Amino acid sequence: MDVQILEKPQDASSDAGDIPSMRSTEHRSHALNSGPRLTAAGAGALLFDPGTRLFDAVMQTRLLAMAKRIDATLCANDTTEVVLGVNNLMLVFNPLELHPNDASEMLLKLWETTDAEVVSERTIEIPVIYGGAAGEDLNALSASAGLSVDEYVRRHSEATYSVACIGSMPGFAYMTGLPPELAVPRRKVPRMKVDEGTVIVGGTQAGVMPCTAPSGWHLLGRTDRRLFDPQNSPPCLFEPGNTVRFIVKGVEA
Repeated sequence: MDVQILEKPQDASSDAGDIPSMRSTEHRSHALNSGPRLTAAGAGALLFDPGTRLFDAVMQTRLLAMAKRIDATLCANDTTEVVLGVNNLMLVFNPLELHPNDASEMLLKLWETTDAEVVSERTIEIPVIYGGAAGEDLNALSASAGLSVDEYVRRHSEATYSVACIGSMPGFAYMTGLPPELAVPRRKVPRMKVDEGTVIVGGTQAGVMPCTAPSGWHLLGRTDRRLFDPQNSPPCLFEPGNTVRFIVKGVEA
């Protein structure tokens, strides 16, 4: 696996206040390197990516713990932000205050000294009415999985989900924990309008629409639980590390 390290160029300007330029170099080993990748995203952001193409729940828990440590030590400064992704995270910083080389070294050291530990014990229950107009894909998904509708609903609702990260739209939680037999590729052609509160699945993940928007995920049902409200503090119902359970409130034809 390639590792990209950000190095300070030899001809970097020494003038006070200059933003340090960056030169990306790749280091290859004879065998696959299991170390994390560090990639510049502009002058003031680094993508830290220790993952592979397969989702790793333990790695996600470790990244969440690492993000909490960064948030506690650096993010009191308004110019610094950590954004958790799926098996990666991004550190946004002011390069006039923190040199990218120092940021790279800090991320690598934090990763080496962070364990995969539970940082949230909060469980959120989402009441769902499966099927009906809001869950128009339920019958087809059940048939594709070789299950009755009731059995599909049982397996979906009895699983325990974990919020990997928030993204895509305000309040949208990417949830892991979908039973493997319910996994399904996303639609080739997204719907242009999926209503707020629609319970959805896509790939190996589950989710709930926090607002009305386009989506290529499949529709299972609906919930009345509000996921995002800018008037609330915090505005998002979910946060990374939360446990989520779907509660069956009914099944419509």
